[in-house]
Amino acid sequence: MNTLAVTGGQVLFPDHSVAEADILINTDAGTIEEVGSNGELAGTADDHLDAAGGLVIPGLVNAHTHVAMTLFRGAADDKPLDAWLQEDIWPVEAELTGEDVRAGARLGIAEMIRSGTTAIADMYFFMPEVAAVVEEACIRARLGHGCITVGKDEEAAHEDFEAGLEFAKEHNDTANGRVKTLFTPHSLTTVDRQFYEEYIPEAHDAGIPVHIHANETTQEVEPLVDEYGKRPLEYADDLGILTEETFLAHGVHVDETERELLAERGTSVVHCPASNMKLASGMAPIQKLHDAGVTVALGTDGAGSNNDLDMFDEMRDAAMIGKLAENDASAVPADAVLEMATKAGAETLGFDSGRIEEGANADLAVLDLDSLHLTPQHDLVSHLVYAARGSDVRHTVCDGQVLMEDRELTTLSADDVMAEGSKHATELFARAE
Repeated sequence: MNTLAVTGGQVLFPDHSVAEADILINTDAGTIEEVGSNGELAGTADDHLDAAGGLVIPGLVNAHTHVAMTLFRGAADDKPLDAWLQEDIWPVEAELTGEDVRAGARLGIAEMIRSGTTAIADMYFFMPEVAAVVEEACIRARLGHGCITVGKDEEAAHEDFEAGLEFAKEHNDTANGRVKTLFTPHSLTTVDRQFYEEYIPEAHDAGIPVHIHANETTQEVEPLVDEYGKRPLEYADDLGILTEETFLAHGVHVDETERELLAERGTSVVHCPASNMKLASGMAPIQKLHDAGVTVALGTDGAGSNNDLDMFDEMRDAAMIGKLAENDASAVPADAVLEMATKAGAETLGFDSGRIEEGANADLAVLDLDSLHLTPQHDLVSHLVYAARGSDVRHTVCDGQVLMEDRELTTLSADDVMAEGSKHATELFARAE
C-alpha cells in the first residue's frame, strides 16, 4: 500500500468540529486510511503534504455546472434567463466544436481545482470531451449530455436523446471509477412530453440517474400550469422523473406541495444562488426545503451566468440570499451551507466523499488560515462560509492524488489552459458573429 500523510494542520470533522489531526491516505485505493493525532501518522507514510497553519476540509462538490461555459464568461451579462439564452447563448452554442468544449472544460476544471472543488455534476454537449478532461485532471464527476427538443425536428430530437443515453451507458464508471454518468434532459419546458414518456423509463431501466433544470423561473412554471393544470414537479412526477436518484437544478419557484413531493420521493435540489441572482430568477426557499426534509446541494451553474466557479463565493451567496428569502437572519446558517457544499453534494451525486473519516474517498482541500480576512479565528465554520475565498486553498487532493500543491497545479498547466481557453473563445465568437 502506498500512502500519503497530510500533516500538521487542523481538520474539519463530519460533525463540523475542528481539531489538530493528521490524515493518512491510501493512494492506491484513493481512500482515507486513518485520521489520528498530530505526529502519529507522519512517520508511517511514503509521502507527505504539509498542512501546517492550515485547515483540512472535505473537497467541495459543485453539484450543478456547465463547465465548458467558461468560454462564455463575461460575454452576455445583465439579461433575464430567456433573453440571455435565446439571444446570446444558444446562437453561439450552435457553433461549438468538441475542441472548444475540451478547452472550456480544461479551463473550468483548473479553476475549480484551484479553489478546492474535487467533484462536479456537469450537463453540456460533446461530453466525451469533458469526460477525457475529467480523467486527465483526476477530479470526480457525474456527467450527462444535455438533451433538448426546442428548435429540432422529431428525427433530430430523437438522435439527441439516443446520444444522451449512449453516452451515459458507455462512459459510466470510467476514469478508474471517478466518472459516473447521468441522463440529462434540459428542462420540463424545453423537452416535449413524448420524449420524457419514451426515454425516462429507458434511463431508469439502465440504472442511470436523471438530472434536469426545474422551476428556475416563473416562465418555467406558468406554461405547465396553464397546459396541464399542474405544478411542474407534479407534472414531472406523473412522468416518473422524481426518484431518489434524481436531482433537480435550481428549484427556485417550488410551492409547499412540491416541497412535500420532493421530500416524499427523496429527490434532491441543487441550489445555484449566484446564477439565480444574476439572472433575476428569484430566491429559492432553501430553509423551507430543509424544513420539509429535502436534501439540498450547492452548485455554481455555468460561468456564463455566475461568472466564476468558486464554491466559497457560492456558499456565502447561499447563506446571504437564504436569509433575505425568509426575512430571517437565522435562516440557512453557516453549518447548513457548508453541509450543502460537502456531504449533501456528495450524497446527491452518489459519491462516498464530502467528509473526512476513515474509509471515505480521499477528496480534500487545505486552506491557509494565515490571512487578514481570516483573523481572528473565533469560528472556522463561519469563516469557511462567510470569509474564505478560493484563493485561500493551498493544496487540493482527489482520489488520493495531489492535484494542486502549494497553489501549483499538478495535473493541468494553468498557463496552457488559459491560453487555450482564450484562443477557442475568440474563435468561437468570431464564427458565431
